[in-house]
Amino acid sequence: MASIELRVVRVESPAERIRSVVLVPANGAALPGYTAGAHMEIHLPDGATRPYSLIDFDGDCAAPAAYRFGVRLEEESRGGSRFMHGLKEGDTVTADVPKNDFPLADGDAPAVLIAGGIGVTPIISMATALKDAGRNYALHYAMRDRSAAAFTDRLDEIHGERLSLHFDDEAGGPLDLKAIIGAADPNAHLYVCGPKPMIEAARQVAEAAGFPNDRIHFELFDAPADQEGDTAFEVEVASTGKVYTIPPGKSIIDVLEEAGEDLIYDCQRGDCGICQTDVLEGEPDHRDVVLSDAERASGKVMQICVSRAKSARLKLDL
Repeated sequence: MASIELRVVRVESPAERIRSVVLVPANGAALPGYTAGAHMEIHLPDGATRPYSLIDFDGDCAAPAAYRFGVRLEEESRGGSRFMHGLKEGDTVTADVPKNDFPLADGDAPAVLIAGGIGVTPIISMATALKDAGRNYALHYAMRDRSAAAFTDRLDEIHGERLSLHFDDEAGGPLDLKAIIGAADPNAHLYVCGPKPMIEAARQVAEAAGFPNDRIHFELFDAPADQEGDTAFEVEVASTGKVYTIPPGKSIIDVLEEAGEDLIYDCQRGDCGICQTDVLEGEPDHRDVVLSDAERASGKVMQICVSRAKSARLKLDL
């Protein structure tokens, strides 16, 4: 994928542990445009990349003068958030051109936007695009407390009564998803971005309310985490018969790609569905947010970027 060099021109701290970084082209060339919900892969010094969503407050994403990111410093950062928080004005970074795995659906149907914490970043761009298009939308932004409230003044200025803010500590609990989704237009599209528990809860509520899967959209803002008690298991590649051992701390994709297997994947968080693979034998341990309850129960497919095995071996249609 093509990459571009960017230079940091502004760094701000809009909330506790959150850094806003604005970058322009290092060589003065025009920046590639993007659509609401898009992200960029930022290259880290160790050669790895991390995805960060682009923030568009002004509706200029088709021909942007700069790119803006909002990044929360994770307590157990794998390098990405610490790198982004360490940037200062004048620094340069390399990034892949924008891509979008979380786009707005075409048409003029109403939209319900639900953001949890730093998951608000792609939702901001969606709200901007919906407002500019004259479409009906509501924006619900949930945070643990006011110290984590990033970008709220700007959002209130732009979206007014369409914006609802929720603070867990003041409300005595998490966002009331049943009330929000239950009150939504039955023809609306739902867009949810935030931590895994919020996404799973929203999907369950939406499915129970009769929303079809093609009107429930989400993006996960949690990096995959190892779970206590994870053990090694084997994966057999059906096309070749080769068997690989997947140890704790590594994904199926990690091991197979290191061995030279040609795989198709993207997010590596379990939310885009691109790496979905048929399971021919064995029992998967599902850890994604893509599959429906029925698909999980069938055991016939899995997302190999995050899910593991409950059986000693999985035979995959690869």
